[in-house]
Amino acid sequence: MAVWTRIILHADMDAFFASVEQRDDPGLKGRPVVVGGLGPRGVVSTASYEARAFGVRSAMPILEARRRCPQAVFLAPDFGRYREASQRVMEVFRAFSPLVEPLSLDEAFLDMTGSEGLFGPPGAMGGALKKAVREATGGLTASVGLATTKFVAKVASDHRKPDGLTVVPPEGTTDFLRPLDASKIWGVGPRTRDILLSMGLATIGDVASASEFSLRGRLGESGAQVLRLARGLDDREVVPDRDTRSVGAEKTLDFDASGAESLLPHLRRAAERVAEQLRSEGFKAGAVRVKLKTSRFRLLTRQAPLSRPSDSWKEIFQAAEGLLPRFDLTEPMRLVGLAAIDLRPAGTAVQGELFEDSGRERERTLERTVDALRARFGPHALDWGGSRGGGQKQR
Repeated sequence: MAVWTRIILHADMDAFFASVEQRDDPGLKGRPVVVGGLGPRGVVSTASYEARAFGVRSAMPILEARRRCPQAVFLAPDFGRYREASQRVMEVFRAFSPLVEPLSLDEAFLDMTGSEGLFGPPGAMGGALKKAVREATGGLTASVGLATTKFVAKVASDHRKPDGLTVVPPEGTTDFLRPLDASKIWGVGPRTRDILLSMGLATIGDVASASEFSLRGRLGESGAQVLRLARGLDDREVVPDRDTRSVGAEKTLDFDASGAESLLPHLRRAAERVAEQLRSEGFKAGAVRVKLKTSRFRLLTRQAPLSRPSDSWKEIFQAAEGLLPRFDLTEPMRLVGLAAIDLRPAGTAVQGELFEDSGRERERTLERTVDALRARFGPHALDWGGSRGGGQKQR
């Protein structure tokens, strides 16, 4: 039996937002629950496993989710309750290891190396953590994977969802990965998978047996990383206390504004400023927060995750626009703000992002060109069509 040189644990809460709703309302237990934007342009944030049985998935348009599962209970997100539950989960994780790397509200990596004396072998560690999470959160379940690398641990946590526990010992890594679909490799989205299929590489085992030369020839420089992961090679460390700061922009208006149409130009300009700062500092946003202050100085905020990390002003603006229906916009507003939150380095590989569509890449190139022109000639040297707002006072 091979020695565990490292013990990396990945924990992922099961259908987190929907599970919190089912926990807090016993009448929802066993029923399909969909959490997301409820407007015509809304998208699904989380679907319970009962809803997933009807084909409802995260990031699906809410109208499609209603078509597939009209009997589901559709709920707007309540991030206050989700954050509270997340805090309890993260407290449990930190009781097991000082090396905790949160990836979002509902998942994290833990470095459990050297903890056998406290918690027993890896399988016992995972079981103990799952039990502690369930007790601390009033019944919420987590799926857990343990391996010697972050990549394999994350794949393992998804292997037996929901409420799963999968341990991949060092000597079992190759056998575990070999039959899995190549799309399980980080960075292999639909387009990359199609390229791999055209090469006759359908499974991770197929990719692992390919040559680096052939993969580089079709995938470029990323081919080497795809090959390393397919062979179970991943030396990345668990990085605790990830940077959770935000990048924001807000304006106090000269005159109060009410209604979405009056607020959208201010949000758009804020999105441009935020995106420009993200790009200059090398970050992408995982979520967006909109901040409004009423004429009576009441502060209101709403936030939502992005479907993929982004530094594009259009994607940030679209997410912010989708949050406006969750405010009472009949009341006059004196301040409009937008913040990019849940930041991560722009170079971080994200599932499906190795090959962006050409249109999105062209937009990114154009945005970087505008950044350079503004840096050289001033912030108002060039504006996106319709973005210039009139008469706002910047604070």
